[in-house]
Amino acid sequence: MTNASILNEIITSRKSIFPKDYSAEPIEEAVLEEIVRSADYAPNHKRTRPWRLRVFRGKEKAQLGKELARLYKKNASAEDYSESKEKAIVQRVEQSDAIVTISIRFSGEVAQWEEVAATAMAVQNMYLSCTANGVGCYWGTPGFMHQLRDFLHLEDDQECYGLFFMGKVKM
Repeated sequence: MTNASILNEIITSRKSIFPKDYSAEPIEEAVLEEIVRSADYAPNHKRTRPWRLRVFRGKEKAQLGKELARLYKKNASAEDYSESKEKAIVQRVEQSDAIVTISIRFSGEVAQWEEVAATAMAVQNMYLSCTANGVGCYWGTPGFMHQLRDFLHLEDDQECYGLFFMGKVKM
């Protein structure tokens, strides 16, 4: 196979795979590092590297799950609140081996849309790296993601743009 055909295979087989389809098998640390490091190769104007990625596993991941459930409960109206949806949020976190929070630092050096686009390209690199390594993933953007600011200790020029769920795919 040529490099072009390998790349085409990875691009065309890339898809979102959700936590219900993850196995309990952990992602190897070297693979996880490779996936996150792949983001650093995304193009970004003036080399601002606006993405801020934080990996959650173990106890930290459980704390993130509790915070997500709390924010869902806080933000859902009485008519829209569903205990099963709250439990599903926690379950998605539990079924994932790792979750990466995706935040953006707006540098002020370039237009904000360019920083958002660069971050999306960084996430696409992680998607492709996951696909190449047999890791399932998806980028979730809950409506209350911007409220993770305090939990993530984000600075004034930073904003959370979602969660990247990952896990080994069930055979």
